[in-house]
Amino acid sequence: MFSNRFVSLTSGVFFLLISLAAGYRLLHFVPITVGNVEIRGPAIFFIFVIFAALSIIAFMGMRNNDRDLN
Repeated sequence: MFSNRFVSLTSGVFFLLISLAAGYRLLHFVPITVGNVEIRGPAIFFIFVIFAALSIIAFMGMRNNDRDLN
């Protein structure tokens, strides 16, 4: 139904958007509170790093799928 390229592109963009939101939160100190718990900077930094890495992996997977087709 969907090609591997489309799935890799979609997941890469999704992970990139989450990573950018976490990066914005880190740079501008936007408070995040879930219930009564405030999510602090180190947790947001790890979220930024993990989702940036997932985005890179997804985009590299898209590029590798192109090479397999040729």
